[in-house]
Amino acid sequence: MISISILQAAPLEAGKEVIEAAKSGQIDQLIQQVTKMGLEAGKSLLLAAVLAVAGRYVIKFINRLVARMLERRNVEPTVQSFLKSFVNITLVVLLIIMVVGTLGVNTTSLAALLASAGLAVGMALSGNLQNLAGGIILLFLKPFKVGDFIEAQGVSGIVKAIQIFHTILTTTDNKELFVPNGALSSGNITNYTKNNLRRVDFSIGVEYGIEAEKVKQVTLDLLKQDSRIMADPAPFIAMKELGDNGVIYVIRVWTKASDYWDVFFGTTERIYTEYNKQGIGFPFPQLQIHQ
Repeated sequence: MISISILQAAPLEAGKEVIEAAKSGQIDQLIQQVTKMGLEAGKSLLLAAVLAVAGRYVIKFINRLVARMLERRNVEPTVQSFLKSFVNITLVVLLIIMVVGTLGVNTTSLAALLASAGLAVGMALSGNLQNLAGGIILLFLKPFKVGDFIEAQGVSGIVKAIQIFHTILTTTDNKELFVPNGALSSGNITNYTKNNLRRVDFSIGVEYGIEAEKVKQVTLDLLKQDSRIMADPAPFIAMKELGDNGVIYVIRVWTKASDYWDVFFGTTERIYTEYNKQGIGFPFPQLQIHQ
């Protein structure tokens, strides 16, 4: 009985050994496949990382090269800022596609996927597309350029840069405003530095009882002393209104656009000082009571 049991157990043990050997071979093969895939994935990740880092330096180099080329050809600052922004964004997009392709993603399939999703993306980014179109319109129509002082969309400032989607303004108190190009190109724009000359308007009140000729002559003599005020067109002085508390005179002079604010504030101060010297009083709110 013992010999029979041993003979029956021998084939079972041999079968287990064969199964274990087969399993061991599959595990080794699986380990080899996983190791191979890991090496390939690591190689792709390493290449993608190197490409991304090198690509950033290449993009910076190309951006500097484009900037120098535009400066050498004396391209307008407005066009320069727009083109530099466009080139930079285009290069970044190309770098992303190359990095994704290095990772093993089929760029053709990716392009097809992007094309199929283009309509949805276009609807989602309709505002940005409008801003892009607005930037192109501003670039070609040139209602203003970098360095101009403009007023649009309820804000005003000096144009610092015209980018693809936004125009950057610097306010008089040194704040930066980003105005969308779409709204800017389709709205009203006031360019204060487009023309070389500007008219400065004053509205001065004088108390009743002062002769009009005296007011005009004193004002005219004062204006002639300022070399920034142009003689042609000649200064204009006239009685505008008989107000509740005094007589309102309007004064209009022409000067260079760059001297506008200096002439405005300086002339206002000199009028106040000279009128006091000449005995020309300024009106103030008053009420007469009759009994």
